[in-house]
Amino acid sequence: MTQYVYDFSQGDKDQKDLLGGKGANLAEMTKLGLPVPPGFTITTEACREYLRLGVEPGELRVQATTALRQLEDRLGRQLGDRHDPLLVSVRSGAKFSMPGMMETVLNVGLNDASVKGLAEASGDERFAWDSYRRLLQMFGKTVLDIPGEVFSDEMDKLKSAKGVTSDVDLDTDDLKGLVQAFKDAVRTHSGADFPQHPREQLDLAIRAVFKSWNTERARLYRRRERIPQNLGTAVNVCTMVFGNLGESSGTGVAFTRDPATGRAGAYGDYLANAQGEDVVAGIRNTLSLDDLAELDKSSHKQLMKVMRRLETHYRDLCDIEFTIERGKLWMLQTRVGKRTAAAAFRIAAQLVDEQMITLDEALSRVSGSQLAQLMFPRFDPSGNGDPVTAGMAASPGAAVGRVVFDSPAAVAWAGRGEQVVLVRKETNPDDLAGMIAANGILTARGGKTSHAAVVARGMGKTCVCGAEELDIDERGKAIRVAGQTVGEGDWISIDGSTGQVFLGQVPVVPSPVETYIEEGLDAACDGVDQETVQLVQAVDRLLRHADQRRRLGVRANADTAEDATRARTLGAQGIGLCRTEHMFLGERRTMIERVILADTPEDRNAALDALLPPQREDFTALLDAMDGLPVTIRLLDPPLHEFLPDRTELAVRVATARAKGEANPEDERLLTAVERLHESNPMLGLRGVRLGLVTPGLFLLQVRAIVEATCELRRQGRSPNVEIMVPLIGSVMELHLVRDEADALIEEIAAEAGLGDLRIKIGTMIELPRAALTAHRIADAADFFSFGTNDLTQTTWAFSRDDVEATLFAAYLDKGVFTVSPFETIDADGVGRLVRIAAEEGRATKPDLKLGICGEHGGDPESIHFFHQVGLDYVSCSPYRVPVARLEAGRAAVTAPPG
Repeated sequence: MTQYVYDFSQGDKDQKDLLGGKGANLAEMTKLGLPVPPGFTITTEACREYLRLGVEPGELRVQATTALRQLEDRLGRQLGDRHDPLLVSVRSGAKFSMPGMMETVLNVGLNDASVKGLAEASGDERFAWDSYRRLLQMFGKTVLDIPGEVFSDEMDKLKSAKGVTSDVDLDTDDLKGLVQAFKDAVRTHSGADFPQHPREQLDLAIRAVFKSWNTERARLYRRRERIPQNLGTAVNVCTMVFGNLGESSGTGVAFTRDPATGRAGAYGDYLANAQGEDVVAGIRNTLSLDDLAELDKSSHKQLMKVMRRLETHYRDLCDIEFTIERGKLWMLQTRVGKRTAAAAFRIAAQLVDEQMITLDEALSRVSGSQLAQLMFPRFDPSGNGDPVTAGMAASPGAAVGRVVFDSPAAVAWAGRGEQVVLVRKETNPDDLAGMIAANGILTARGGKTSHAAVVARGMGKTCVCGAEELDIDERGKAIRVAGQTVGEGDWISIDGSTGQVFLGQVPVVPSPVETYIEEGLDAACDGVDQETVQLVQAVDRLLRHADQRRRLGVRANADTAEDATRARTLGAQGIGLCRTEHMFLGERRTMIERVILADTPEDRNAALDALLPPQREDFTALLDAMDGLPVTIRLLDPPLHEFLPDRTELAVRVATARAKGEANPEDERLLTAVERLHESNPMLGLRGVRLGLVTPGLFLLQVRAIVEATCELRRQGRSPNVEIMVPLIGSVMELHLVRDEADALIEEIAAEAGLGDLRIKIGTMIELPRAALTAHRIADAADFFSFGTNDLTQTTWAFSRDDVEATLFAAYLDKGVFTVSPFETIDADGVGRLVRIAAEEGRATKPDLKLGICGEHGGDPESIHFFHQVGLDYVSCSPYRVPVARLEAGRAAVTAPPG
């Protein structure tokens, strides 16, 4: 029989695949002897079976009954007993923390009878009815799919009638009335009474957790975070401990270091006389852990010891949920905490200094995407003006956008290309789509551990929470603050590093991390605060270590000397792709047009002669900027239509002239030529090597310009290091034909210049499936391969990128065909397999064959790890992504599996 249920005492932190993140860490804390309420975990395997079959596997109910009875026997109480009831919480717990999953259901087992037993056993009638109304509210929303507003509106109506602002100010009779109102709401909206049988409540809650794996918001979050769709979630059933038993009880969330900045020291939020989700829901503004020390010194002292022990055990920032029940501390959850990009780098460096982790481990704990976030601009300190209010600095960054008040509006406005800031009283999991669409998030309630703060940090979004002075009218779509009114669509700016909120658009300046990468450590640390200095120093330390550890070289895609200079400043070790067709856009386009449309050899030669000086000048500047570093220049690869007059426009012009009896012979000739060369699918037509082979002299003209530029720089004492790349090879014979002519010309020019030792490498782009599958032959004629993964992806999938990204991809992502666009991250199973085949078979023919990649995947963190595993020599990406590629190449080296 498959084991679907594990007691907390049976697992450990390394079983996240089976027990989920929560279950594995609850088991680990139990094993450490920490005060964890007893309970059991239903495995992710049970969830997968449920999703496959549509019903729970038969063994699950039997095993759950056994586990429940053992729990009852251990505690001497029975689930939902009418005298001294055992109550449990039911929580989802996937391998990865997922804000889109089902929220917790607390107090399962309460009903009209057991609420009286709970009142009797606890000696606190108000507490019992408060617990019952919480069960009805949570169960109704998360299990029965009743809109949360149905319950919150009833609560707000009651508080307004009583003239109070907080739920703790409601008395026992108020709560009894609220329970009845909630039961009526359940009957109205679900068509059935709230289930009174405790086991039915438990079974329905477990099933709701399984179903929540495939909710739209869960699927959306998984797509965004690239979490596989087939993992499933575990279910954690835990004995209830109560933080709503008066002022000596409470609940909290804590971090062993500040997750927003990385500052050392315990950080967290605490609410007295509160339960479960009250802290993260942001329904009341919280107390700090220092405030807890004033309220309950003993519990605070014990909490600090537990936090230190957990951080030592996990050797990382820990995120902890706890409850205090009448002065006794209980640990409900721990996990390695999510953090902002700045905190990730600072904490990694701190733990190295504290000798808790190695530099290699520190490098593995930061990411290229986090580094990219740190390079984003920040607000100009001199141009902010005065903030209208301030809240909690929950997730750093500068966000400027138009105000929207709900998730659908955020998605719609962002879809139109608008920058938006989502403003809410507090967020909840239903807001996930809007939070993803928004530039930043601003809430009036909640602290650093609220839902908005935690989700924003995980996504790298700017967030300000708990801005209490904001009077937010979500229905009227307005904010009133500091005597001013802000409506939907008005501009607002929020600073997630200070918590300040500004009206209008605040100007931004480069971040200190970008300044460091471009100008060095001293420039970045000049005139900034100590916290910024520590951040920049941490980035410098880890980026330098990545450079020492990485095997992959990092080059840039650059077409001009200016791009090359910037790339070199950012740490590029050469140019992996110079697209020469980009040198002929704009006013120069007609120069290529004249070559292609030439009627006679004489006309073609004249057009080619005109091309030589500007090409030579371009290559001289490019090679000079990258002096000493390799520069891979790709011969012309233009889709033909980009370098011909517009066919429709030309036809209209000719027809109009004919109608007027004013026919233009030159336009007539052009139209005839354009019609002759017209292609239905120019991306797969006369381009690349094909254009070079059918247009005599075109490629040789470029080779001449490259070689003459090289010779000129050599005469000047410079060290040009050029490589010539032939595009769109499908057959080795194509490469032989181009290479034979190019080698002869190189030898001729070198002899004339007195540089007989001139050796220029000639290779090819592998961007067609046939090229990848015949790489063992193509390697005979190539000094290097560079994988053009953009076109290789298009030709492998039969996708026209420009067409499908706007139409097909949204549906494919929604249906789970993709978890991420194959143009963003390499399709390892398909396109990646072609890369692997070409790399292995190319080197089987020529062991010293140099291998690189110059598609946009060269700057994608996940793809870089794949290219490291395949054994490529370098990646090439846009200049801005060079620092990211450097860091990820280092991470690939330290995280790669042995062998």
